[in-house]
Amino acid sequence: MAPTLIFLPAIAMVLLIILVTFRMFGERVRQVKAEKISFREIPSSSQMATRFADTRAADNYRNLFEAPVLFYLALVVAFVADQVTPLTLGLAWGYVGLRYVHSWIHCNYNRVRDRLYVFFASNLVLWTLWGVLGVGLWRG
Repeated sequence: MAPTLIFLPAIAMVLLIILVTFRMFGERVRQVKAEKISFREIPSSSQMATRFADTRAADNYRNLFEAPVLFYLALVVAFVADQVTPLTLGLAWGYVGLRYVHSWIHCNYNRVRDRLYVFFASNLVLWTLWGVLGVGLWRG
């Protein structure tokens, strides 16, 4: 197995960020036009949150820079420590798949219960990935 395959899930995460960015941009432009919001009224995220009725895509965009940071680091650790295996690669893709589902829920119908279950599942996968890496590093 080529060790560089571990970076394909990272590319898929970047693609997700790009998709959510376009969704967020489209929502913001739509709301600015519909509500006739001046850009001077929304210089900060807290002011945007009070003016915009729909912040789902922006909230999801922020989420994509929280726990996923640990994901990106895990991929680098797997590569550097020569731990790119079918298991680590499968866990990485599992995490990415769950993050796509989470983003879809968050940016669309946004049922918190559904989002929470998927978010928790993605974190379980991430923690498992780190556990596998930790055991592999421990064994040397």
